[in-house]
Amino acid sequence: MCTVTLIPTGTNDFVLTSNRDEAPNRTTLSPEFYRINNTRLLFPKDEVAGGSWIGVSEKQRVLCVLNGGFEMHKRKASYRLSRGVVMKDLLVAENLAKAIKNYKLDGVEPFTLVIVEWRSSMKFMELVWDGTKKHLSDLPLEPKLWSSSSLYDSEMKQERLQWFADFKNEKDLSSKSIMKFHKTAGLGNEDYGVIMDRFFVKTTSITQIIKLNNEVQMSFENLQTNNTSKQVFKFPIAIND
Repeated sequence: MCTVTLIPTGTNDFVLTSNRDEAPNRTTLSPEFYRINNTRLLFPKDEVAGGSWIGVSEKQRVLCVLNGGFEMHKRKASYRLSRGVVMKDLLVAENLAKAIKNYKLDGVEPFTLVIVEWRSSMKFMELVWDGTKKHLSDLPLEPKLWSSSSLYDSEMKQERLQWFADFKNEKDLSSKSIMKFHKTAGLGNEDYGVIMDRFFVKTTSITQIIKLNNEVQMSFENLQTNNTSKQVFKFPIAIND
């Protein structure tokens, strides 16, 4: 899992969209508000593991997990901790950079974490855990696409990046247009289209997070049941001294 795009829509606003590729019999609960470590969070929940792959925190932070690091890896029989738990721990962290530095990731399967923070000014970041070392980097505030290394090899990734580049050249990027990309790019290519179906794993849902001023809207479309839902996370209005 999965395919993620992130686009800035202003100096402090953005749209993050995630297609989740998962076993079709794995049930996901629609996004709800939860309180963990006295911190309000909004995320869809994996009914089996209880974790999540995408979430919003009252710490003015959005995180989204993709399986795999820089390249495809050989899975171990078991892991100490799920990536969904790691994500929830980082959503509630007071200081994210410090929390990442101190977090013990030994025994956690490789992953890529897309990060947006906007407490003082908006920042895009990426954390890659390759199974041995953490790689945390700041990203330019420009449109970007990620494809999960556990499902897509380098050639597939490159073709998907070309689809994204072509789409950017043809369309003005917005929440509406990028949703169209997430539903139609590579249409008919069931192996690595943005909506894919390999029988044992397929695109099961699309989650879109839209930040505009002091509101973050999370929309969720379950492609298994065709149910849709929407939640709005309201943040205090920032007052500049």
